[in-house]
Formats: sequence, structure tokens, C-alpha cells
Amino acid sequence: LETAVEATRLGAHDFIQKPLSLAKLLATVRQALGAAGHRATTARSVLSQPQAEPLGNSPEMQLLRQRAEQAARHASPVLITGEAGSGKEVLAAYLHRLGERAGELQVLDHCQMQGPRARAYLLGEKSGADYTPGLLDRARQGTLFLPDLHTLDMASQELLSRILDAGTYTPEGASEPRPLEVRVIASVTPELDALLSSGELLESLYYQVNVLPLSVPALREHPEDVPEIVRYYAEWFPNQEELPYRGFSIPALNRLRNHSWPGNVRELRNVVQRLLILGGEGEVSAQEVDRTLQQNAFESPESAPARPGSFDLPLREAREQFEREYLEYQLKKAGGSVGKLSESVGMERTHLYRKLRALGIDPKAIGRDGDST
Repeated sequence: LETAVEATRLGAHDFIQKPLSLAKLLATVRQALGAAGHRATTARSVLSQPQAEPLGNSPEMQLLRQRAEQAARHASPVLITGEAGSGKEVLAAYLHRLGERAGELQVLDHCQMQGPRARAYLLGEKSGADYTPGLLDRARQGTLFLPDLHTLDMASQELLSRILDAGTYTPEGASEPRPLEVRVIASVTPELDALLSSGELLESLYYQVNVLPLSVPALREHPEDVPEIVRYYAEWFPNQEELPYRGFSIPALNRLRNHSWPGNVRELRNVVQRLLILGGEGEVSAQEVDRTLQQNAFESPESAPARPGSFDLPLREAREQFEREYLEYQLKKAGGSVGKLSESVGMERTHLYRKLRALGIDPKAIGRDGDST
């Protein structure tokens, strides 16, 4: 009886005493299946609701979250700086959720702001008796996010600057101006001095939005948040795009955590998506991650560093990366034999096994790879 009670406490649906009654057994199984189906339906309903993308819980992101909470208490404009793909829009959405405004978060569409259609997009459009609300109307009592402000053409920047300076706007066909009752959040790249000196960013617009500055760190500056972000997308893609669900092994997460991520969170998201689409069944392995990262590698004259990528990592991560590459190289030379590896690198075998396990290196897998080549 004690075992049955403990099993029920741990999640068992019911227990049946011996001698077994077939009718009782079938009835209990039917009840359990019905309860399981109800739980699965409830779980799918909960999971189908879009969850907020995580900011992370590293010290850097905790500090950013605190500063965002302070900024959210005020209605002043916020300027978010950060590298491309670092999650500036995620922080903007987080600021919106912290606010008490009843309206929605509206994101400026750069394609709509091109050419003569920009005014209609912002201020609305009237055709006979019909009126199509503009972006500023849709954002009333909510938040207006202006991403990558420096990439807008100068005419659009000047239009936004005039509206922000006046604090009012006149919708198409209206006789009286309306107050600009929105929380304005903008984002740009970190090279502010270069943007201003080159004229890519209108100086007056910069000062209008740069009241409460926030800076999103690059992903390589908080690699401990990588596993949390990976788990989020590993569930998001199956729920939102019906991709197969796959867990990530600890060695695979370690590989991802130690990558330098020049494309930041956006690159990580793409890697997770590719692993779910092109991968097999079961957990994602470290070898799959290695192959995907090699395929994903890119260098451009503007972004290619003049030094190894590990130089941008903290000392501990850089050392781990070197040890992993060094031991994998030596292990391949040894044909996957840990005994030969122990002799070649001068490490005691027990300690070596522990080191290989900590670095996510599977000697058997490397041995198979060596045999195939």
C-alpha cells in the first residue's frame, strides 16, 4: 500500500490490487487514457500560445532587465543600441509588456516607409467616405517601435522628427491635430558617432529618441544564456511551425555555448531551426552542431576578425575551446583510442576521461569518423 500511495503521489493515475480483475483493469486504463488525452490537449493549448522570447538570466542581462524596468516607469522615448541580431526587438517587446498602456505594440515597417507612401502609412489614408488608419493611430495608447532607425531614408527621418518635435500629428482628412499618445522606442547599431558624422542618422531625430538609452550586449558577451535561448526555440518552432521536436544533449549545448555567434541571437535561432528541419531523430548531438556551425560559417571583409574568434571569448571559454579542438585533433590521430591519447598528451587516463566528458567529446564517435575517412 505504501508503494501504491507513493506511486500515485509521483503521478500514477491509479493502482490495482491483486488478484487482477480484467474489468477493473480495462476501466482503469480507459480512465487513464482519457485523463492523459485531456492533459495533452491542455498542454497543446498552453504551448500554442506564443511565449515571450527570453532575454536571459546572465548577470549582464539581469542588469539590462533592471535598467529596462526603470525606463518603463517613465513615458520618455527609449533608444536601444546593439549589434545586428542581438535582440533589440526582444527588449522593445519586454519594455512594452512592462508598461501600463492599454494599446498594442506597433512596429514600423521599413518597406512601407519608402517613397511617397510614407505619409499615408504613418498618418492614414482617406478614399471617399472610407478611412484607413495610419500607424500612429494604430499605436495610440500603446508602443511604437522604430527598428534600425539609421536605415530609413532621410525624408522619412525628417518626417518622424517633425512629428516627435510637435508631439502631435494630423491624420489624413482630419481638421484638428491629435496628441502623439504613444511610447516611442527606437533602435540603432552601436556606432552612433559614425552614423551621425556620416549623416546616416538625422541628428535632431537622434536627440529626440535618445532620452533613456539602453544597450543590448552581443551574445558572445553572455554565452551562459545560450542554453535557455536554444530551449525556447526548440519548443517554439514545433509549436508555431510544426517542426519535429528534438531535445539538445549537454555536449550539443556546450558546443553552442562556446560558439562566438557573429550573427548573435538571430544566427542562433537559424541554427536551431536548421537542426530541427534537417536533423534526424532523438537528441541533437554535438557532432550535428559542429557540422551545422561549419556550414553556417561566413566571413565578409567588413566582419572578418583579424584574430581567432576565441580571442573575443572570456578566458575560461577560450581555454575550453582550445582544449576541445586540441584533444579532438589528438584523438583523431590516435584513431579514437583513449589509451594512445593518454600517452600522447601526457594525461592520466581517468583524468582524461573526465576531461573528455566535460568537453562533450565522444571518443567512440571520433573513432568511427576516423575509420570512415
